[in-house]
Amino acid sequence: MCLGVPMKIIQKKDNETAVVDMGSTKLEICTFLTPEVKEGDYVIVHAGFSISILSDEEAEYILKTIQEGERSPI
Repeated sequence: MCLGVPMKIIQKKDNETAVVDMGSTKLEICTFLTPEVKEGDYVIVHAGFSISILSDEEAEYILKTIQEGERSPI
């Protein structure tokens, strides 16, 4: 199974790279597949590539769902 994780663009370095943030994790990613992305956008990151841009509402819902799953006793 593949998992894409929502992360927020905190720095657009050039047309093909950006720095993203998810909590305490910061990562440089390739934005070749989402060249229109800008600082402040949420993106789905998979294997070091942003593969789609999310609305703030979508990102917040997904991140909240992930956090709730982390607290699950199962």
